[in-house]
Amino acid sequence: MASPFSRLRDDLADDLESQIAALRSEVSSLKKTMSKRGAAAFDDTRDHASDLYGEMVSRVQDAMPRIARRTRDVGKVAHDNPVLTALVGLAVVGLLLGLVMRR
Repeated sequence: MASPFSRLRDDLADDLESQIAALRSEVSSLKKTMSKRGAAAFDDTRDHASDLYGEMVSRVQDAMPRIARRTRDVGKVAHDNPVLTALVGLAVVGLLLGLVMRR
């Protein structure tokens, strides 16, 4: 014959085991839900990045004629004014050295 204390202990152990089983089931369910949400978020982010990339490529292609024209203009000015070009180049090198030396 089991004493009331041993029955209480057995009941508490059974109750605790059932609670642990319920928690394991809930954690498993939460893992599945989070996995699905993570996959959906990844897909949304990938689609958004793809859209941004497509838009950026389109804008760069639209700007290429202007960029090429400006590059030719700068090259012509540099060719026509070699002393000024050298001074600007030295100024840029000096600025870069100053930035590097500060760190």
